[in-house]
Amino acid sequence: MPATLHEHALFAGSPVLAGVHHLNPDIEPHAHDFLEIAVIGAGHGRHVTSQGERPLRHGEVVVLRPGAWHGFRGCADLTVANCCLSAQALGAELALLYDIPMLRRLLWTDPVASGTHGVAVTAVDPDAAEEAIAEISLLERDLGADQRRPGRVLGRLVTVLGILADGRDSVQETFESAVHPAVAATIARLEEAPAHPWRLDDLAQAVNLDPTYLGRLFVRYVGLTPLGFLARLRAERAATLLAHSALPAARVGAAVGWDDPTYFARRFRALVGLTPTEYRRRSRSAGHAGLSAPGEPKSS
Repeated sequence: MPATLHEHALFAGSPVLAGVHHLNPDIEPHAHDFLEIAVIGAGHGRHVTSQGERPLRHGEVVVLRPGAWHGFRGCADLTVANCCLSAQALGAELALLYDIPMLRRLLWTDPVASGTHGVAVTAVDPDAAEEAIAEISLLERDLGADQRRPGRVLGRLVTVLGILADGRDSVQETFESAVHPAVAATIARLEEAPAHPWRLDDLAQAVNLDPTYLGRLFVRYVGLTPLGFLARLRAERAATLLAHSALPAARVGAAVGWDDPTYFARRFRALVGLTPTEYRRRSRSAGHAGLSAPGEPKSS
């Protein structure tokens, strides 16, 4: 059963969390309210998500949006290097990462695409994976240092993401232009008030664009329509509320903009892979899921 790993308990005020783990026991499926990037190194194991189980390969990269869940089974000396980004920081000091086209695809477009349930799995060359794992190990060291080094941490993070993006993006994608200002303005409006009953016409009017054109811009830069983006945003906010609060599921749905409990349950399951009740039950049924913050004992 998935546990929920909570941002406030793990990050200790830092925007980044990192660690290299050598897994032998199973890691129970777990959800969390931050973004996770897991780079797979040597060893054997199977990955568990809402899509089922599949063998892991050296060089695979798993990206999970907040609210998504996964786990590991049948692990035998499996190396997994985690680089986790605070959801709060992604809306503040790390927001600039979304302005870099090749990182935007890695961190946002792929894991929010239709049917992914917030989980994207891609692959890089094994040598690139080992390079990224080595950098994540150095990032872990810097995070655990007695003296805070925010500049060095940010530099390590960008290096890790750059290695992974270089291993999977084409030249054309790398040089794609930055997010269109109308898309950025609309995203900010939706993130500020996701529970508002937004209509495409209203969003388009606010940025002085034709609704159809705004829709095309969203698909180009985000991979979703504006209302598809809103649905994913609501699902991520709902997942956090389900894990953190005692609000009844119906009130959680209303809090994010889905007033009809039946519709909320249907949309949440389509986007996350579990009903709201299942997500809450599983998120509270297990312990720490075997992963650790810097300075804590690691699974082995």
